Amino acid sequence: MIGHGYEGAESELQLMGWTRSRRVVVTRRMINENILLADNKQKRLAFIETDDMAGRYEYAVLVTDLPYDLYAIAQLYRDRADAENCFDELKNQWGWGGHTTSDLKRCRLASRLVALVYNWWSLFVRLASGKHHEAITSRPLLLYGVARQTKHAGQTTLTITNNHAKSAVILSVLKALNGFLKYLKSNAEQLQVADRMNLIIKRAFDPR
Repeated sequence: MIGHGYEGAESELQLMGWTRSRRVVVTRRMINENILLADNKQKRLAFIETDDMAGRYEYAVLVTDLPYDLYAIAQLYRDRADAENCFDELKNQWGWGGHTTSDLKRCRLASRLVALVYNWWSLFVRLASGKHHEAITSRPLLLYGVARQTKHAGQTTLTITNNHAKSAVILSVLKALNGFLKYLKSNAEQLQVADRMNLIIKRAFDPR
């Protein structure tokens, strides 16, 4: 086992056209959740084994010259995939895919604004649900509602009316978030802003 439910094996391989053999690492993990395969061609491209008797496995084949052990190689690959997923999300779901001006200053400003909004939204979603959700799913879930702010006796109340099909799930998530913010307000008033932020980040990245 090489972490996160993966198994691994390695060997050496020299394909036609290669001047030397290279180290090849094969990893696999059993798929427990349901998957959708469009057709046989898609099945082959997805590197998914669907023999119900043997279990369903997802494979990754890595060619590398790094001298690390299997666990380290697999972890580096997972970390790289996580980083690339963030850039893919920024480009395709947050509009970070290009600019219509050649003015470098404006391009930098627009890119920084997108990155800032992405970071704050990702932090909010993690704080609410305990894990990262891409904007393509989290924005419809958490923004599909109408909010009304009222003030009475020095208290400000935000009332959110949600008509989403999963409103019950969203309600439980927002109630949990509201409880944490109330706790923070009542127990961390004496803390500095940086200390409060540390508590928020600790909760956001705490696997619940």
